[in-house]
Amino acid sequence: MRFEEAYSGNVFIGATPELEAAQTVIYGMPMDWTVSFRPGSRFGPKRVREVSLVLEEYSPYLRKELTDVAYYDAGDIPLAFGNPEKSIAQIGDFVAQVLAQKKMPLGIGGEHLVTWPVVREVYKYYPDLAIIHLDAHTDLRTDYEGEEYSHATPLRKIAELIGEENVYQFGIRSGTKEEFDYAEQGGIHFYPFEVLAPLNEALPALAGRPVYVTVDIDVLDPAYAPGTGTQEPGGINSRELLASIHAIAGSDVQVVGADLVEVAPAYDPTEQTSVVAAKVIREMLIGFSR
Repeated sequence: MRFEEAYSGNVFIGATPELEAAQTVIYGMPMDWTVSFRPGSRFGPKRVREVSLVLEEYSPYLRKELTDVAYYDAGDIPLAFGNPEKSIAQIGDFVAQVLAQKKMPLGIGGEHLVTWPVVREVYKYYPDLAIIHLDAHTDLRTDYEGEEYSHATPLRKIAELIGEENVYQFGIRSGTKEEFDYAEQGGIHFYPFEVLAPLNEALPALAGRPVYVTVDIDVLDPAYAPGTGTQEPGGINSRELLASIHAIAGSDVQVVGADLVEVAPAYDPTEQTSVVAAKVIREMLIGFSR
């Protein structure tokens, strides 16, 4: 997919039609081929764009407008339906184009496996990369029922690529015993259950470093985000998620890419999940762009 082949429907609120002027490129990764419970996150990118129109372009938290940031919405990557390996390659190829033009990739999923090819490309440009991962699930399995390409495996692949010591996980409250043992004993900076307080403690150690931020919407309690494929009770509220994005934005880390994944609109007729996802993306756009 070339940048010129933009999504023909709604774009994220405030997006510029001019690629050259953009600092950041938004793109959708409509894939849910490997989910283990409920499919539907492939429809997330489109709906998050559509509901973004309910938002104001001004962030009262960051005291800036979306108009202060130039970003381009490249639309959804046309992925090979039902084919994880080919889809991963297509995502990687697209992100490589974004990075080659010295623009920051900001993706909307889709299942969490989509983060793996993005980080793999970003790592080629930033060999000292660290990742901040906000999620209900560890995503640290080597495989899921024999399948290495699964939404349960992306963080294990990333940890093995960039080094466990460069992975920071927050809000985790679900996973196998083996995953928790690996996280706690293998060098990962692992902060289960909580997000904002340990994130604030960890950020000074990442000062000056390139960081990729990945947010699974199920880090939120299902009361705040029921529209996701694998709900997990006991999560944080939307105010804390926004505060966590603001903490990263206000720190000395260099955000070089980000994504928000696992919004499945069909399971939330109220659309609160899609709306909170759109608001988080707005704050990422304003807060992470330099």
